Amino acid sequence: MKKYINTFCGTLFMVFVIAANAFPQSVRVMTFNIRLDISSDGANVWNNRKANLVSMIKFHKADIIGLQEAQKHQIDYIQQSLPEYRWFGVGRDDGKEKGEFTAVFYRKDRFDTLETSTFWCSETPEHPGLGWDAAYQRITTFGKFKDKSTEKTFYFFNTHLDNEGEIARLESAKLIKKKMETICGNLPVIFTGDFNSFPDSPPYKVIVSLSDTTSSLELFDSHSITKSKPHGPSGTFTGFDLNATPKEPIDFIFVKKGITVLSHGTLSDSFDGYLPSDHYPVLAEIIF
Repeated sequence: MKKYINTFCGTLFMVFVIAANAFPQSVRVMTFNIRLDISSDGANVWNNRKANLVSMIKFHKADIIGLQEAQKHQIDYIQQSLPEYRWFGVGRDDGKEKGEFTAVFYRKDRFDTLETSTFWCSETPEHPGLGWDAAYQRITTFGKFKDKSTEKTFYFFNTHLDNEGEIARLESAKLIKKKMETICGNLPVIFTGDFNSFPDSPPYKVIVSLSDTTSSLELFDSHSITKSKPHGPSGTFTGFDLNATPKEPIDFIFVKKGITVLSHGTLSDSFDGYLPSDHYPVLAEIIF
């Protein structure tokens, strides 16, 4: 009898192993403009909302996150509060710690980084500087990842396009796509960010290849290809107004052709009448 039990248990274990390999694990991707720490925000200053922001990331179980407007002391707080993550990125002002980061956080037990880098959205992408008609220096941070659970390798790009310069937004979108084509080869690509652009805008159309005939890279808005009905509000910028009803998003998660989007949500969590940021984060669950 013991022999049969051992044989059955061994067979059952093999079934579980095969099943785990047959159904790839999903990855929960988040993009989150966390709003820089600025005293003019009054009741919405960083110290009043930072614990809620961390709680939101933790509760929604994000595996990998692209942050925008993150200052170094904000990043340090998030890292200290969420030790299960690692992060990388540089400050946009000097390529070190000065200015805002487009930092990337990721679960250290799930992913290894094989490569990390940052370039500027400008005519001289390898050096700090303003691009085109931009009001601020803008950067894109990216990493090459290996998923420990599936052995899959992929690229993750995160950016924050300029809020004023129309030419800068358009040219930045073109530059980032060209970088992706050069860097990523045939590997899967995830692209997150605050694009300061609506879905009918030229930068958006360049990203999803609707107006860029020079690019062979096909990216899709995860909202438009999700297998389940999108969750949450339509827009993503609120200016901390709990009663705001933004109609169109400016924060997106794009994915390369071949990536399946299982679900997509714009997260409008609030805490006792306050929002963790002036942007809603966006979350997509994907499989490669």
